[in-house]
Amino acid sequence: MVRRLLALWLTLLLTGCAAQSTPPELSFAPEEGERLVLYTSHKEEVYWPIVKEFEERTGIWVDVVAGGTNELLERIREEGDSPGADVMFGGGVESLESCRDCFAPYTCAEAEKIQERFRDPDGLWTPFSALPVVLVYNTKLVTEDGVTGWADLLSPRLRGRIAFADPAVSGSSFTALVTMLEAVGGEEQETLRRFAENLDGRQLEGSGDVVRSVAGGTDLVGVTLEETALKRMAAGDNIALVYPSDGSSCVPDGSALIRGAAHGENAKLFLDFTVSREVQSLLAGEFCRRSVRGDLEMERSMVPLEEIPMADYDVAGASGRRDAVLMSWAFYLGEEGEA
Repeated sequence: MVRRLLALWLTLLLTGCAAQSTPPELSFAPEEGERLVLYTSHKEEVYWPIVKEFEERTGIWVDVVAGGTNELLERIREEGDSPGADVMFGGGVESLESCRDCFAPYTCAEAEKIQERFRDPDGLWTPFSALPVVLVYNTKLVTEDGVTGWADLLSPRLRGRIAFADPAVSGSSFTALVTMLEAVGGEEQETLRRFAENLDGRQLEGSGDVVRSVAGGTDLVGVTLEETALKRMAAGDNIALVYPSDGSSCVPDGSALIRGAAHGENAKLFLDFTVSREVQSLLAGEFCRRSVRGDLEMERSMVPLEEIPMADYDVAGASGRRDAVLMSWAFYLGEEGEA
């Protein structure tokens, strides 16, 4: 099965089929019972082979709508009791937590195989992959010990040379911001103010811009996810990653069954598929992600989670304080921009 998925992924990549964001229109439409509508914030290279294999195995026709996490969650809220999709596939689980009233509980098949630290006790979301937050630096401009933790990002020597995406847009950037607050400790508002000041009033539009800015030398250091850093290192970018010595976090991204979904049973089958052994076996080798299952061996090139210092990150707590943190962040960043 793993070989079939890998072969399919490679074939799609080589033929350019993965460039499509939705299945091509055919001369016939499936019955409603054979449909599934998916909202996803994953990149095509992640969702496309999974969707196509799911279609092949089940005969269910999947319509895909891709976009940013916050954009899609807002769309789900606006649709209310008449949802346009059945599943939200992607987004950090604290973002899904902030939209809890939009989802219906479901315990996926083989839930007992998922590591306990990645489970939602209420079953409102299903974890997909584990994503540590890391720092990256330009290997030509920064020495190996030049950046070791979050405290360095508060140092005046890096002012205006830090790549950080807008946490109101990027879910991973919000996770990183809360991780920093937990790791640094002390007075939260003071840390937010100092970090905003050190950005010199500048933040990037999306998380994908962070590594590009650091690799290109515009910024010296950046904040991103392990997955993104590993991919760009493998591609030859002049960057190295650091697991912050004062504490990282490893918050999973996930999927959720949308309340009132028109194709609820098909949605449940898809959620089961995302955490199946076949799909999870592909995560590290093909997508530079960590599996949430406890019965799979970790990729040897990855640092064991037990060896990475972790901050005290509470998913529910981060979700509950999201609006307050973002409001303070916008204030401090705006204050610096007017200075």
